[in-house]
Amino acid sequence: MIKNPFHPGVFLKEVLDDLEITPYRLAKDTNMPGSRIDQILKEKRGITVDTAMRLAAYLGTTEQYWLNLQNSYDIANHQIEEIQAIVM
Repeated sequence: MIKNPFHPGVFLKEVLDDLEITPYRLAKDTNMPGSRIDQILKEKRGITVDTAMRLAAYLGTTEQYWLNLQNSYDIANHQIEEIQAIVM
C-alpha cells in the first residue's frame, strides 16, 4: 500500500506546468467547467470517467492512466478500520 499517495490533481498540475497550459485553457479546450479543473488541482475533487476521457484525449494519454491514479489514491486513503468492519 502506498504510504503517502498523491492526489491526481498533483499529477495534472505537473503536466499542465510542463506543457505550459493554464487551467483556464484546459477547461476551455476540453469543454469542462473551470471549477472542475480548479477543484481537481486543489485536491477537492476526484477524476471521474468523463474527466479521464477528456484529459486523455487532450493530453495524449489514456483514460486508464487517470483512473488508475484516482483508484490508487482512493485505495491508499481508505481507512483500514472501514475495511475491517466490512470483513467482520
